Amino acid sequence: MHQSSYDLMQRFRGQYLDGREQDPMVILDYGSLDVNGSFRPLFDVPSWTYLGMDRESGRNVDVVVTEPYRWTAFKTRSVDVVVSGQALEHTELFWRTIDEIDRVLKPGGLCCLVAPSSGPEHRYPVDCWRFYPDGLRALATYAGLEPLEVETRWEDADYADSSNLWHDSVLIAKKARRPALHERLRDLRRILRTRL
Repeated sequence: MHQSSYDLMQRFRGQYLDGREQDPMVILDYGSLDVNGSFRPLFDVPSWTYLGMDRESGRNVDVVVTEPYRWTAFKTRSVDVVVSGQALEHTELFWRTIDEIDRVLKPGGLCCLVAPSSGPEHRYPVDCWRFYPDGLRALATYAGLEPLEVETRWEDADYADSSNLWHDSVLIAKKARRPALHERLRDLRRILRTRL
C-alpha cells in the first residue's frame, strides 16, 4: 500500500467513524495481506473487531478465502464496515466482489474502496483494472449501494513513495435500507451464477 491510499483511508475513518469508538463494530479489510503496509492501526479500537481477509495467509490476514467471490466465513448482513485499498485492480471479476460486499454489509453499513486510476502494471498475481469516479459510482449503483463520495486524486501531492503514480480513486458508499426485493434479485443472480 502506498501513502496516498493510507491517507484516503485515514480520512474515511475520521469523517465517518470518529465518535463511534464505543459502538461494537466488525470491520472487514478485503485484500488485507500486508505487502507494504496495513490499515489495521486505523481501526485498532477496543470495541471494534478488525478482520483482514485475503486469498493467501500472511501478515495481517485473519481470514483466508478459498473462493474469492463467495465469502463463506461471513454471514449475510454481518459486517458494519468493509474497507479495501489496492486490491480491486487485482480482482478479475470485481463486480462479483461488490456483490459480496453488499451481501455481508449490514443495512446502513459503509464501505471505502481505494483503487488506482493510473500507474504501471503491478501484477499480484494479476493486474486487471484501473478505476475512475464514474466506474466506481456505477459499481456501487449496480450493487444497490448509495455512493456518498466518489473522487480521483488527480493533483500531485508531495509523496516520497511515488504515490502520485496511482492517482487513487476512492468510493465511499452506504448500504441503504432498501426493499427485500433487491436482495432477493441479487441472491437469485448469485444462485444462477453458481449453477451455470
